[in-house]
Amino acid sequence: MKIAILRLPHAADLPVPAYASAGAAGLDLRAAEALVIVSGARALVPTGFAIALPQGFEAQVRPRSGLAVKHGVTVLNAPGTIDCDYRGEIKVPLINHGQEDFVIARGDRIAQMVVGPAPQVDLVEATSLDETARGQNGFGSSGRK
Repeated sequence: MKIAILRLPHAADLPVPAYASAGAAGLDLRAAEALVIVSGARALVPTGFAIALPQGFEAQVRPRSGLAVKHGVTVLNAPGTIDCDYRGEIKVPLINHGQEDFVIARGDRIAQMVVGPAPQVDLVEATSLDETARGQNGFGSSGRK
């Protein structure tokens, strides 16, 4: 699948989002500006790119596991959704749950973007739902082991 990507002026020297390995599910998103996110704070980080997703698809912006584990930095609304009709700059809402300030240099990889199908459905109101073995049990009802 080919997706049109627009490089914005403030990303002139940045690489286009790309997969880091042959088996990677997400394209790496990079920061288009340097900034510091103090401990406990959040920031909306621009990437310098916009995309045109085809109808019926979305892009999810997800955390990078290394930033989460090593620094406590994650995507605030993970996964964030980029709708197929959005044409603005991709920006990443990051939050610093770590105990130290987190420094972002221009060009640092800050998140990953996964493109996938997102069909629109028609909800049909019903008076009951079909039975399943699980039923209404949720939030840990299947146990830990």
